[in-house]
Amino acid sequence: MAKPLAFAPIPTGLPATVPFIGPETLQRQRGRPFAARLGANENGFGPSLKAVQAMREAAAEIWQYGDSTSHDLLQALAAHLSVPPRHIVVGEGIDGLLGLLVRLMIAPGDAVVTSDGAYPTFNYHVAGFGGVLHKVPYREDREDLQALTAGARETGARLVYLSNPDNPMGSWHDGPAIEAMLDDLPEGTLLLLDEAYIEFAPDSAIPRIAADDPRVIRMRTFSKAYGMAGARIGYAFGHPDLIAGFERIRNHFGVNRIAQVGAWAALADHEWLAHIRQEVAAARDRIARIASDNGMQPLPSATNFVTVDTGRDGAFSRNLVAWLEEEGIFIRMPGVPPLDRCIRISCAPSDELDILAEILPGVLARHG
Repeated sequence: MAKPLAFAPIPTGLPATVPFIGPETLQRQRGRPFAARLGANENGFGPSLKAVQAMREAAAEIWQYGDSTSHDLLQALAAHLSVPPRHIVVGEGIDGLLGLLVRLMIAPGDAVVTSDGAYPTFNYHVAGFGGVLHKVPYREDREDLQALTAGARETGARLVYLSNPDNPMGSWHDGPAIEAMLDDLPEGTLLLLDEAYIEFAPDSAIPRIAADDPRVIRMRTFSKAYGMAGARIGYAFGHPDLIAGFERIRNHFGVNRIAQVGAWAALADHEWLAHIRQEVAAARDRIARIASDNGMQPLPSATNFVTVDTGRDGAFSRNLVAWLEEEGIFIRMPGVPPLDRCIRISCAPSDELDILAEILPGVLARHG
């Protein structure tokens, strides 16, 4: 029998790994579902009921392709952001948009700067298109804006990745600091500002950047505050010439009709978003109390999760994640030192946090 054809050179040199192991995979491995799903930074409080109803009605039309331009959603986003529609592109969540941007901007061998321990899916896309990653460490559990800028100068980076608020630490920078960073970046470097958690952040974290500023592209999602992670829909906004570039490479029918309708309805339901913010704030406080009650230090968070300093090392944190998994509690942790001294717990309804509060002390007593 003939052997399969060889892969192209770049994927041939890549490991067959994924950035995250999903909770469904872990559940299949353990043979039963999790009692508390606190690891994927999903919005367990759910989407707007108006969005659910809109998606339910759209399901009967699923035989139709989605609008290739996402016109109605694009118009709603333009009003929401107070920018012209030509500044915005809709895509299959931030993960999909990250891949498109890297493909658009990075040739094999081009330098890219990120933080060591920051969102691994971005790194996955850079490797997939042959870019060269340069990583700088966090400073005081926040992405180091000065180090990122210096790294861009030293490497001639085409692209710098920054998430604000940050995953996995939940930390954030105020808008003026990001505006100053933009002014310090070398010419020819594009700042990729991932704002997946911006709806949970204080207003002071939102930078004031002109819609036509060519030095930055900003990405947001309906996966977090809007509770639509399974729909895979998000958007990017920036200079219209940069946004127009996505038309050259994007999957024009990649965003499905149900997701488009649901996102449009969710964006319009301001009352539900306010409700979600209240629920998440209360859950953050509850997680912080649980951590403190068990001798651990919750870190300040502007996201829908709380990162908890265990006061131990990465080996202990990895074991704690595994011990809790055995007890039916799914959490995650940062992947590199010194961040890996921490665990990360997603906000969730009170019944799931009740399970965490009940189980965690016993786990620590047995293994701590």
